[in-house]
Amino acid sequence: MSQDHPNETWRPSAAISVLRQRAEILQRIRRFFAERQVMEVETPALSHAASSEVHLQTLQVKASGMPTTYLHTSPELAMKRLLAAGSGDIYQLCKVFRAGEQGGRHNPEFTLLEWYRLDFDMAALMQEVADLLTTVLSHRLTAEPLTLSYRQAFIEYAQVDPFTATSAQLQTAFEQQSQQQMTGMGEQDWLDLILSFIVQPQLPKDRLVFITGFPAAQASMAKLDAQDPSVARRFEVFVSGLELANGFEELTDSAQQQQRIEAEQARRQAAGLPCLPVDTHFLAALQAGLPPCSGVALGVDRLVMLASGQHQIADVLSFDFDRA
Repeated sequence: MSQDHPNETWRPSAAISVLRQRAEILQRIRRFFAERQVMEVETPALSHAASSEVHLQTLQVKASGMPTTYLHTSPELAMKRLLAAGSGDIYQLCKVFRAGEQGGRHNPEFTLLEWYRLDFDMAALMQEVADLLTTVLSHRLTAEPLTLSYRQAFIEYAQVDPFTATSAQLQTAFEQQSQQQMTGMGEQDWLDLILSFIVQPQLPKDRLVFITGFPAAQASMAKLDAQDPSVARRFEVFVSGLELANGFEELTDSAQQQQRIEAEQARRQAAGLPCLPVDTHFLAALQAGLPPCSGVALGVDRLVMLASGQHQIADVLSFDFDRA
């Protein structure tokens, strides 16, 4: 990114050459799905409802004469309504919005690629994710994809078992290996910190790394494993320690989903956060019948960062948040 004087902040935060590369990657993504006959769709960025997930901070929009609405953090719920209506396989490239996320790898407004495949299990979707990423990052990937379970990754890189360790043991593992001290964290918070600050930086740099079998507590909309309900049918994929995508076999049971949303709302209250309006249209779509499917969300800006060799998200955006 160019170092501009204050009166030149009108300039793009990314070099024009990088923006050309970004445009080529978007074209490649669309060709990838066109060849597989996956339909591109568009859904509203504004919604009367919002995600209940505690870790997501939703942006509100208030305008005179209009009810409060929310900028979506993901197109997931609207896309599932299309699936329930019979759309078939679909994908979407769209802007999404999350408050409180700004830094080297985060921008409050960013581009997400999300897609859903009918009758795909997690393994089939992981293969398709690998196929797509290989078409964009072939120059960076010199080894075959690696798959690790969540437990394997924690034991190998953090020397702690995430399913048996107490919160105190997780805290000790984090503090000893990160040389940081933090307080007021719950078990899931410590797991997130260990994954982000200890496990991810040690992952292989030259290959796709899939981590599977996340704890059931981290499965807001994923199916649980039929053989081991302590884990979710969920995966994340990393390149050079950078998280690129999060996918899972979708929960289709409306009653279970309702219970999970209520539990998430309770966690919000316990954390002193406001309860946000629940998407009743989504719940009605689940009751009507969501077909068996798997879905994944992939951060396009991070993908462009890796493809172009940039290290800051601002360097792949026309205008980052400070210049918006």
